[in-house]
Amino acid sequence: MLHIRSLEEGLKLFKALGSEMRVDIVRILTQEGSMSMNELAGRLGITNGALTGHIRQLEESGVVAISSDTAAGHGNQKICSVHLDRILIDLKREFSDQNVYTATIKVGRYSDYDIYPTCGLATATHLIGEVDDARYFAHPERFDADILWFTRGFVEYQIPNFVPASQQIDEICISAELSSEAPGINGVWPSDIYFHLNDTLLGSWLSPGDFGDVRGMFTPDWWYPNWNQYGLLKMLTINHRGTFMDGLQISEVTIDEFGFTADAPARFRISVPDNAEHIGGLTIFGKNFGNYRQDIDVRISYSPKDI
Repeated sequence: MLHIRSLEEGLKLFKALGSEMRVDIVRILTQEGSMSMNELAGRLGITNGALTGHIRQLEESGVVAISSDTAAGHGNQKICSVHLDRILIDLKREFSDQNVYTATIKVGRYSDYDIYPTCGLATATHLIGEVDDARYFAHPERFDADILWFTRGFVEYQIPNFVPASQQIDEICISAELSSEAPGINGVWPSDIYFHLNDTLLGSWLSPGDFGDVRGMFTPDWWYPNWNQYGLLKMLTINHRGTFMDGLQISEVTIDEFGFTADAPARFRISVPDNAEHIGGLTIFGKNFGNYRQDIDVRISYSPKDI
């Protein structure tokens, strides 16, 4: 998902999609899946040279991703795929950017956990301990983890709260790259992923699969090709109107129900519970894996307290 907070911020995207040819490229890749440059040019009836300029503009705007694939007998091919699953555009911001606190949490810096195999963690350079051994979720090196995965259970994070004492919290936005956790990879592997704040259920999201059709843009070269490659960027928002996932309301739980003060703890839990309809696991990608150069990003908007 791409979240655009102003028209100026989205200018590059609007220009990239301001061409019927480039819209056709996105439509074909969305409907038919990843293609090599040669296949896509043939599908469009244009030369590779003409296609290159269009692909470059779509790549620079974040709509399309390019990866390399060395196929036997065909040399090193460039593979094109759609990089986004959703674009969210805010034309009117509810809160001033001057009253915002932001924080980044590495995926391995959870404060509590209870998980079951298949499971594992890795840094940008190596696996942490042995895969499918839940004991390594307590390993000291887990603080440096850039990816973690498990079949069921939860991880919980302490959200930093440094909002000034005279202010009230109006909105909390949490974004992270997520997917299911299948044995190996499976693009159709649904999983019900639940989100809690201070033990209150905010809602859930059905992850469609565990993706590995192409290597993640930031997934390191040493990573195994038949393991999780990338996820979908999801944005969970809780404010005075309710709880939203990528701009769509998923529950009526509001920020007012928590009575947050400047020194109040905020515990954020991501889970796949035992009673979920689809127990398809969870993978959380950090900035050195997947398709988005970020960890778990938190954005807290605040304003003067009501008197």
